[in-house]
Amino acid sequence: MMNWDLIFTVTNIYAIVMWIILLLAPRATPIMTGLFYGGVGLLVASYAVLMIPLMAGLVDSGAGAAMDFSSLAGVQQTLSSPGGATIGWIHYLAFDLFVGIWVARNADKYGFARWLQIPVLLLVLMLGPLGLVVYLFLRFTRHNKVADAVIPE
Repeated sequence: MMNWDLIFTVTNIYAIVMWIILLLAPRATPIMTGLFYGGVGLLVASYAVLMIPLMAGLVDSGAGAAMDFSSLAGVQQTLSSPGGATIGWIHYLAFDLFVGIWVARNADKYGFARWLQIPVLLLVLMLGPLGLVVYLFLRFTRHNKVADAVIPE
């Protein structure tokens, strides 16, 4: 049986360390590369290593039933299990860190001060898409055309 509590705790602490580095460390190429591959890459690899056997039924999620993403009730049951919640959380951690790295690099490119980036990055960490929307609106203030403000570069 998988120790879902341990996996959750370790990945959560690891992601927080990556976010602290993103928020406070210099944005030198080796640091950003390390965050991307060592942060996002490792979280994504963890997700894959856990999700594939879980979906194949080789690992017990603790739900008492097979994973089901075809209905709201199935998703609720899957995510309410220890394995489903842990896997779902790792999914959020990986994607939010990916978006945070993009926001940080893009904000550096467009000259946003770090003191302004930090609250936006914290929004990305805590509220994911809401933080991204706030950054896109902020970025809009630096452009003359809507397309330049919303097309990722």
